[in-house]
Amino acid sequence: MVLPRLENAQALRLFMDRHALLEPPSGGSKGADLLQLISRLGFVQLDSINTVARAHDMILYARRPSYRTNHLTDLYHSGGALFEHWTHDAAMIPLAYYPQWHLRFQRDEELLRKRWRRDGFEQQFEAVLNHIRDHGPVSSSDLGKDEKKSSGGWWDWHPSKTALEYLWRTGALTVVGRSGFQKRYDLTERVIEERLHAPSASMDQAATVDWLCNNALDRLGFATPGELAAFWDTASNAEARSWCQEAKAGGEIEEIEVAAADGSLRKSYARPGVIEQAAELGPAPGRMRVLSPFDPMLRDRKRAERLFGFHYRIEVFTPAPKRIYGYYVFPLMEGQKMVGRIDMKADRPGDSLRVTALWPERGIKFSAGRIKRLEAELERTARFAGLGAVTFADGWLRDPV
Repeated sequence: MVLPRLENAQALRLFMDRHALLEPPSGGSKGADLLQLISRLGFVQLDSINTVARAHDMILYARRPSYRTNHLTDLYHSGGALFEHWTHDAAMIPLAYYPQWHLRFQRDEELLRKRWRRDGFEQQFEAVLNHIRDHGPVSSSDLGKDEKKSSGGWWDWHPSKTALEYLWRTGALTVVGRSGFQKRYDLTERVIEERLHAPSASMDQAATVDWLCNNALDRLGFATPGELAAFWDTASNAEARSWCQEAKAGGEIEEIEVAAADGSLRKSYARPGVIEQAAELGPAPGRMRVLSPFDPMLRDRKRAERLFGFHYRIEVFTPAPKRIYGYYVFPLMEGQKMVGRIDMKADRPGDSLRVTALWPERGIKFSAGRIKRLEAELERTARFAGLGAVTFADGWLRDPV
């Protein structure tokens, strides 16, 4: 049987469109406009590293140049818009999706009890909950000052810190803000309205898996069962495979072939008519964009490599002598191509964005015109980061690796 084929150029455009990168970077960046963007993406990943700006801010800025870091904070603290929890990592998620997280709470409880069963943190549950009930929101630094840290436990946390994290991951507590990126926790019953957090709000497992897979596919455009499962990181691969089989039998999805950058084909699932929709999409804007290493379009490294031919691995945890590029290197996109990666950092005392190195992708030349587009993007990025200038180290333009 010959399957319908989605060619690589159209696959890239469809994937970029679903991630709000196909249209020109513009539009509202506050309040309802920002919430609509996050809902379109599904979530925005949080990360504490701040070489230029934090990952979640870079993700939103790449799509809305008027975005500033206080816009997400304002939306988060206004209540009724976002909550913080885990997908594949810590993330800001639209509050409307909260009922779908009851399954995640349940599965995290099963996982963490096994992982942390030797830490002796369970005896802290009631003490921590009672303290928050009596004294209000707390951070980990407010508790456990005299407690002995675990040896070999969860990041060597003290028992109260471990209990806080467990109670958050399993739904009893909700993060209500951060101070210096340190989470503050409150009782979920005081933060999330009852219709969302009460047990009656919990959908059954099959209904939740159906929501997870449907919403993952809508944000990916096309996907394998494994990619559907990995998007929210709650449903298992087996559950995603079963969902695909049932959805295909019901005519909700169809099997197609998607062409990779190297011309190879991969079977995936998509909504009927998606190939025709992809063919109608116009080209990506030609301007260059700096992307976060955690941008949702690049989060699945294998998928990004298959579609863009762009091999990217963050080297934060790689010992310096073994790094190929650098500690925290930003991907560069131009149009619908990944054209390079750049090592740069905010020099706050010098009020500049300091570029150490740029490595073009193979086959990409940084002509005078491309360098001019790069400089324009770096100047925009510097302004976003609150810096006055862009400076370049000697020999910053390197050969492809």
